[in-house]
Amino acid sequence: MKLTLAAWLLLAATPLFAAPVDSGASRIDFTLKQMDIPMQGQFKRFSGDIVLDPGKPAQGKADLTIQIAGISMPTSDANAQVQRPEWFNAARYPTARFVTTSIKPLGGNHFQFNGKLTIKGITRDVSAPFVVNRQGALTVADGALAVSRLSFKVGEGDWADTDTVADTVLIKFHVAFPGK
Repeated sequence: MKLTLAAWLLLAATPLFAAPVDSGASRIDFTLKQMDIPMQGQFKRFSGDIVLDPGKPAQGKADLTIQIAGISMPTSDANAQVQRPEWFNAARYPTARFVTTSIKPLGGNHFQFNGKLTIKGITRDVSAPFVVNRQGALTVADGALAVSRLSFKVGEGDWADTDTVADTVLIKFHVAFPGK
């Protein structure tokens, strides 16, 4: 009996390990409004590690790095435009980064993350609900996060006019990783 109890305690104390994001099974999309018309885009290149056991969400964490050069917009002109200094300034800030500070359960497979989002060297607190599901061998986190582009100085100068491009951008994420 002592051996069984000792083995159980060892397993219960086993730390969670970070799993790399499966970029082929993951997506980070966004929607913005230009002249009140929705425009879709996607961050096509990103990487990172996630630790998430739905039974122990407080021990979870995520650290994602997004390559700004990997933004995909509906037109080649828009792709070139978002790389410029007044938008993402990809030459000076080639990546954006998201790091969780906490994950809490909301019931069932629903959770809330709090974290830090850094774009153009500006870090802001962000928070959003998400849902966790299994898809084969992968765990998938799905959610949406509304952000103010102007709080990150995305769209400076003439582009700061919110009558042309709305301030709120909705980021939808479908992040897959090996896990429980």
